[in-house]
Amino acid sequence: MPLLRLALAPLLALALMAGASPLLAQTVEPDIKVRQEASQTIREYRINGKLYAIRIEPKGGTAYFLVDHNGDGNFQRQEGNSVDVPGWVK
Repeated sequence: MPLLRLALAPLLALALMAGASPLLAQTVEPDIKVRQEASQTIREYRINGKLYAIRIEPKGGTAYFLVDHNGDGNFQRQEGNSVDVPGWVK
């Protein structure tokens, strides 16, 4: 009986990993709302209706993000071309 358990354990582990891999591979794409204003383009990034980042693209300037890292509504400026989705959004 112990030998049978040892033989089945790797098979069970493989079955669990195969079932979980589609879940691990899923990526969440944000909904992006774009607004054009006179001097800038504004892109709002939401997941499940939760606003977590705003990208400001000024005409003649460098683009930047405003990011709510904690879900408290306080947005902080962040430079760069992309932003990670904060854990509170998921």
